[in-house]
This record gives sequence, structure tokens and C-alpha cells, in this order.
Amino acid sequence: MFDSISTKTAFMFKNLVSFCLLLSPALMSQAQIAPSTAADRVKSLEQKRLMAKSSPFNTGFRNIGPNVMSGRVVDVEVNPEDPTEFYVAYATGGLWHTTNNGQSFLPVFDSEDVIGLGDVAVHWPSRTIYLGTGEANSSRSSYSGMGMYKSTDNGKTWQYLGLPETHHIGEVIIHPANPNTVWIAATGHLYSPNKERGVYKTTDGGKTWKQTLFIDDQTGAIEMDINTQNPDELYASMWYKTRKPWNFEESGKSSGIYKSSDGGNKWTLISTAGSGLPAGAGMGRSGVAVFPANPNIVYAVIDNQARRPDTATRRGRDEVIPKEQLNTRTSEDFAKLDSKLLDSLLKQRRLYPTYTAEGLKKDVASGKLKPTDLYNYLFDANDELFNVPIEGAQVYRSNDGGKTWNRMNTKGLGLYNSYGYYFGRITVSPSNPDKLVI
Repeated sequence: MFDSISTKTAFMFKNLVSFCLLLSPALMSQAQIAPSTAADRVKSLEQKRLMAKSSPFNTGFRNIGPNVMSGRVVDVEVNPEDPTEFYVAYATGGLWHTTNNGQSFLPVFDSEDVIGLGDVAVHWPSRTIYLGTGEANSSRSSYSGMGMYKSTDNGKTWQYLGLPETHHIGEVIIHPANPNTVWIAATGHLYSPNKERGVYKTTDGGKTWKQTLFIDDQTGAIEMDINTQNPDELYASMWYKTRKPWNFEESGKSSGIYKSSDGGNKWTLISTAGSGLPAGAGMGRSGVAVFPANPNIVYAVIDNQARRPDTATRRGRDEVIPKEQLNTRTSEDFAKLDSKLLDSLLKQRRLYPTYTAEGLKKDVASGKLKPTDLYNYLFDANDELFNVPIEGAQVYRSNDGGKTWNRMNTKGLGLYNSYGYYFGRITVSPSNPDKLVI
């Protein structure tokens, strides 16, 4: 009986593999699902509230304590007058408040319509909290938020401030002297393009918002920092990325660092060619930090996806034809591929003789297949993730307010390879310009 089950399982698996191999990547790429709109999400939340009111079993939940520690912390905001008081924002665990240096915490956002957070900012003199929802780290498990929230009573009650289409908010900055003026860095949708991304500003406590920096529907704002001595001076990191369930493009030429000198109303790109900062298609996620005691000193950490010379002897199993050659853009380029090498690759991946170099070239020439379909089908995510020779994390410093920059690390930092979409924050000590945390 065991043998018959094993044989049957093997037969089913073999047929499943055969079906997958015959399924054209071109057809798979057409299977797109439209993202839900903010209006749909708001409507569903209203429905939920109406159902809760009419339910005869409106007993609620009682917190009996965690069985396992919570997940990712996205931000910590500490009272500068009393460092034993602080707020902790979790990627998927809401906002927590402590007044005894973390010996105990009180959840202060559990009653709202969203639990995933991106960033929190506190104006301590007025006890005003602004909360940006939706984790900005672009993992597959980074769940979207509903926009901005505000509290003026230590999180006991919350006011919804809109911006539901921002989905993921990476930074919230409050004007140090005026809690009604706030800037946010909106990363935008994770899996789909949208125009509600970039830098937003409010001057009326969140009643209205103005989008002051927008590049395109795939480039959002991920980080910001402010010169507290001159709050009209701000820096913003813009980040081009595309995410699919099977792939992530984590850099692009529209990424860059911008500066404003008029309170975030107008912005100028400062990561230009000749500035000392990386520029171009390899520019990934970046973070900025202004040294408070001398705001001419500005730091940036950059996930530089530019390829470095591959001096190692790394050759993956798909390197019969180098990946960069296989990633053709036109049918003419595909036709120029070496047919013998292409057949060797197909044999190596057990696609031959169902697929041959001659047959694939005919299908590409006729338009039945796209020039990139074979590359997309053979894409080895693990190989790309761990073995691609990229520059990786780099730290840069400016001593003239962002006009010119110098790279500080002469060797690789070894912090992350292709996980730059997940990390990218830098902090400088308020008293020592040479002390950094990444």
C-alpha cells in the first residue's frame, strides 16, 4: 500500500511539473488582480461598525497577555525630559506606551481600524501624537494602513486624519515649535502603482494635506529628517521600487535624496551626478540624518544596487549564458543568442526537447513570447538574493548641508546584500557627529 501511494504521488507530481513547464510565463504575467480602493476599505470598516452595533454578542475581547513576543518594531519615540517614558510602534502590533522604562506597557491603539504601523511622532510639550499607519519596510508581510491618526491625550482617543491611499508611511515629522505643522513620507502601495505617494504637508493639524513632492506612481518617500535649528530645512529620501509576489525590483533612476529650504513646499534633487552620492538605476532605499548641533553635517545610508566587478568565481547553474545576456529587451537581441548555449541551458533546466533554441526564437520573433519570458521563467530568486555582486550598504557624509558628499566606508559594511528594501535608517548622536547607528 505504501508503494502504491508513493507511486501515485510521484505520478501526480510529475504531471504537475509538466503542466507548470508548459504554462507560458507570458500568460502567467497577465494574471493581474486590481488593488482594492480606499473607498472599498472605508466602506467595509463602516459595515463592520454597523454589524458590531447590531450584534447581540457584543462582548469584545479580553487581553490575557502575549504567548509569543511581538514582531518588528518600526519606531521608538522617547520623552527628552524623561527617558523612562516612551512609545513603541510595531509593524503589526499597534502602539504601546510606557512610563517606567519599559517594565510595563499599555496598548493605546487597539480600538482603531488598523493595527499595522509605519512611524510615530510626538510633540512632547503639547502631548500631541501623530501616527502614520502601514509598515514601510517592503516585505511581503508589510501590511497596508489607512493613513494618518492623531491623539492629544496620550493615546486615549484618536482622530482619523485621512490619506487612506498612502498605504505605507515611512516617516512622520512634527514642526518643533508648531504641532499643527507636520510632514510625512508616504511610500505608497506595495504591490501596485499609485499617485498618492511622496511627501505630504499639513499646517492645520491634519485637517487638510498637500502633496508637495511627487515623482511618479512607482517612486515614494521612505525617510525624512529636519534641521531643528531651522525647521524650514528638510531632507527627503525618494525610492523607486516594484514588488510582485515572485520578484522585487528595489532600485531605479528616479530614486534620490531631495532637500527643501522653504518648509517642504518646494524640493531640489541633491543626489545628482558630481554630488558624491550614487545616482542612476542602482540607487535603492536611502535614509538621512541631520546632526542637530551642527546641521551642516548630514549623513545618508544608501542601499546601492549598482553591480561591482565580479572578481569571485561565482557562476550559478543558469550561467551557461550570463543572466545579463539572457535578459534581452528586443526580439532582435533574443535572436542573436548563441543557439548551442541556449540549448545547453534548456537541457540543464530539463526543458529540452519540449523547448528548443530554434523554437523559442521563432515564438519570440512571431510575438507569441516576449523576449524576457525565458529570463523571467528561469529567474532564480535565491541566487539573485544572496550571490549578486552589488555594492550594498554605503554611508555618506556632507559637511555643507547636502551640497557635496563623501563616502565614509572604504570597505563593504556587510550589513545587507539584497535586503536593502528592509533596512535603510541612519541616526546620528545628538552630541557626537561621529557616532552613528544604522
